[in-house]
Amino acid sequence: MEIEIYADVVCPWCYLGKRRLDEALARYDGEVTVRYRPFQLDPSPVPEPLPVVDALADNFGGPERARQMVERVVQVAAGDGLRLDYDHAVAANTFDAHRLVGYATERDRAAEMVDALYQAHFTKGLDIGSREVLATIAGSIGLDAADARRFLDSDERTAEVAADLAAARDLGITSVPTFVLAGKYAVSGAQETSTLLAALAEVEQREAAAGRA
Repeated sequence: MEIEIYADVVCPWCYLGKRRLDEALARYDGEVTVRYRPFQLDPSPVPEPLPVVDALADNFGGPERARQMVERVVQVAAGDGLRLDYDHAVAANTFDAHRLVGYATERDRAAEMVDALYQAHFTKGLDIGSREVLATIAGSIGLDAADARRFLDSDERTAEVAADLAAARDLGITSVPTFVLAGKYAVSGAQETSTLLAALAEVEQREAAAGRA
């Protein structure tokens, strides 16, 4: 079964959703291929690093509302063993980060790259809109940092990421994470591990029944 994950690497619910999917897959007996698809919560340029909480305050009704939103997701994530440090997280445009995931995918390191990007943003307070930082992240998972920087400074995978972003819009995806199972069944949100396991089992049964028809 193929699972496509539409997500953004500055989305806390996407980080939580990946953690829960990883746990579900560890308990699932079927064969699964995971593909990471790009989505941008905000495609606007970020000229210089800005604290995420400040950016949220501008977009969601002021600092008090932003802090409430942050505290809620921090508590939920902590229940799944994830630490989100919003005191240091900075806003970033993620287009190049999504390109880097594609670069890692070609080298069979996609999952490690996605995890490293989440950790860089949410735990280490790094600016993942910076190509220098992104190249360093590539090096941290065993890829060639210099080659990653060469890639980022080129236009490689720019068209592919843009096309994937357009495809997400065409599919009507407006919130993430969204998991598309077997190319036709969508599960939205950071669902509980048990819910994802049930969805995997149900899709497996449906696909088997369709194959017998």
